[in-house]
Amino acid sequence: MKEFFGFGGYSRPAEGYMSWQHLLFVTLLMFVMVAFAVILGRKYRDREAHEKNKVIIASAILIDAFELFKIVLLCFRSGDPMDWVNNLPLFLCSIQLIALPLAAFSRGRVKEASLDFVLIFGILGAVMGTYFAGNNYAAYPVLSFDNVVSGITHSISGFASLYLMISRGASMKRSNIVASSTILTGFCIAAYIANIFTDCNYMFLTRGDGTPYDILYNIFEGNRILYPLSVIALFFIYIAAFYQVYYMVQKHREKALLPEGHNAAI
Repeated sequence: MKEFFGFGGYSRPAEGYMSWQHLLFVTLLMFVMVAFAVILGRKYRDREAHEKNKVIIASAILIDAFELFKIVLLCFRSGDPMDWVNNLPLFLCSIQLIALPLAAFSRGRVKEASLDFVLIFGILGAVMGTYFAGNNYAAYPVLSFDNVVSGITHSISGFASLYLMISRGASMKRSNIVASSTILTGFCIAAYIANIFTDCNYMFLTRGDGTPYDILYNIFEGNRILYPLSVIALFFIYIAAFYQVYYMVQKHREKALLPEGHNAAI
């Protein structure tokens, strides 16, 4: 247990980023994530909104509980009660720690925008935070507290996204695009400010740290203005692309559900 939680440092070497151990572990997580999303999504698809919301409430409680436990243990492990400053929820994946509770417990426009945000970024965060988390899997053993808890929280994020997609629990109204973009912009500004006053790399706005963001970092040669702007621009391009694909799929689905004669007339 001491070795799993990393007290005194890990004596085992890290198996490595994209090692078979890394890929096997995260693939198993993704399998469980998708399985639960499909089962519960299909179960609650035709239920009332408040029934669908129960799954989001459970997801919000679980993701925050795991993250809070991680922060407390990391502070205890380092011996520095202020180590929480280095573990703020200011990564793209970490936004779900706030977006999910908002989606679960708020009402009205805030709830709609939060649900859309969870749907849009949940699956992206799950994939980026598992398969492409070179900053974690190159530094810690695969079966370690740091990677296991990170894998669980990212999987919950992805589960919530897929669940909303399958259960049709998000509105995805065009009017919510501005709200989703505002949420993202606020977190980017907070992350950028936090990076200035700490030695952290929130939202990967300072450097790539072994993630695919290294591509942009190398293109802009680490420029302190152009690099973070390119990362933020990528987020907004993703939002636009997600909405476009979503509406294309919806249009195709609606067309397929029309009577055959009606399709012919059109």
